[in-house]
Amino acid sequence: MSAPGGNWGFRTGVNDFWGEDHGRKTIGKTILVTGGTGFIGGAALRALADSEPGTNIRVLSRQPLPESLRTGEVLHVHGDLTDPSSLRGVCEGVSTVLHLASHVGRDPELCDVVNRHGTTALLADARRHGVSRVAYMSTTAVYGHGVHRGLTETGVNPLPVSPASRSRLFAEQAVRGFGGIVLRPHLVYGVGDVWFIPTLLRLLNRVPSWIQDGAARVSVVCVDMLGEVLSGLTRIPWRGGETYHVSHPRSTSFRSIVRTVCSTLRLDLPSRSLPVAEHREISRGMMPELTDHQHELLASDHWYDSSRIWRKVRQCPGPGFSSRFARAADWYRDLLPIG
Repeated sequence: MSAPGGNWGFRTGVNDFWGEDHGRKTIGKTILVTGGTGFIGGAALRALADSEPGTNIRVLSRQPLPESLRTGEVLHVHGDLTDPSSLRGVCEGVSTVLHLASHVGRDPELCDVVNRHGTTALLADARRHGVSRVAYMSTTAVYGHGVHRGLTETGVNPLPVSPASRSRLFAEQAVRGFGGIVLRPHLVYGVGDVWFIPTLLRLLNRVPSWIQDGAARVSVVCVDMLGEVLSGLTRIPWRGGETYHVSHPRSTSFRSIVRTVCSTLRLDLPSRSLPVAEHREISRGMMPELTDHQHELLASDHWYDSSRIWRKVRQCPGPGFSSRFARAADWYRDLLPIG
């Protein structure tokens, strides 16, 4: 949830970086990453390091970088999204900002401080230093309640229901107004995931039943593929003010997800199926921390048209959940037993 500051003695303007034909790199680039020590940010840093050796990467965070991130191409910049004064100067010399830090808890004040005011302060520094390329990682949670089937980025007006998603929608609006772009993944899995699959595992442990036979279809994306998309965006021009869904283009059923998870982790499959309402009533008692909205995400269709982003970055999304999940099996296995 944090981000950083510093003062640098050089500058790379966006026009110099792209050159006149907007496709040819003319000088080295510097990328500022907020949230680089987190789940998605870490994947972005790995992808950047793999695809663009020699790129200058600044990671904005309150704490020193973990040993795994301390390389010659990664520079720690101290700062905090809760302290706007610490963000002054962090964008000097930067060609692209990947703003991947958010507070996703339930404290409204902290959500506003980090997501609203922190983003505003970061954009102000980007403006001061002539940085126009800012990409913000948001979430499909900004759409709020409802069944979503093949939803496009303009298919429905966002109606967020939580402090986190409301403040992230504000950050979206600020970024688009600035001329940046917004990315909205749905459910993200992979090494480092502490919400999607762990929540599903806890639910299966406490309420070992299918929800409506596991028929709900959802959009998912592997965090490593999300990192590749972010890395790809740093290498191409973009038009500001746009929003992109970022999930695998093929939706998958929760029945398929649960079967893959249980098979890989050698867990028993649910032995019965419950209607959505009955399952929710039982889960309220067995897992009170699960919100109505979170249960809805596991019980009803939530899949999104993500075709535009793959065309944009000219990448192949590769295999889906059933093939990729095994790569994170050790991570999830270490989280067992789920209490």
